[in-house]
Amino acid sequence: MEQAEKDILKDVDSTKEDNPIKEDDSTKEVTLDVHMNTGVLYDYMLNHSYSGASGILGTCFGFLGIFAFAKTQFPLYLIMGLLLIFYLPVHLRYRAALQMQATEAFKKPLHYVVDRKGISVSQGEQTECVSWEQCLKAVSTKKSIVVYTGKKNATIFPRADLGEYTAALIAVIVENMDPKRVKIRY
Repeated sequence: MEQAEKDILKDVDSTKEDNPIKEDDSTKEVTLDVHMNTGVLYDYMLNHSYSGASGILGTCFGFLGIFAFAKTQFPLYLIMGLLLIFYLPVHLRYRAALQMQATEAFKKPLHYVVDRKGISVSQGEQTECVSWEQCLKAVSTKKSIVVYTGKKNATIFPRADLGEYTAALIAVIVENMDPKRVKIRY
């Protein structure tokens, strides 16, 4: 572990008595309660969609339609261009709101324990664990840190809930995942 990360952990350890970061020679553990909301879910969906080819191509074709309109003044090009550019973000906002309403698990805080074994999430009596070997990649967005556990499944850590523990969470992720699969910006 880098010296800067150790210094951050020492500062965090000394400022909180009820500290969710536990560290000794053999383990490092971060314990968090996460509150999911529509904005964080929308941010994740937007990042997921626009990091793939279909989101990028759709936007490119939308701009091509607008340029074609500028050249020909044919209104159908403008309509198609604007539709291609704005449909996906509007649709994702709607889907995020719908998913927040439909998913009971998002209505209560999720309790996470992130350690060298993997990521454990619990809510009430239910607990699920994902080992680091099952994690495909880790990325950051404007509002969250995301660990993909499948092509369309992910564990989302909202930055608003992480607060001062962001560095500690990133340190645990970086320590336990292949560096080629971690694309997190602080």
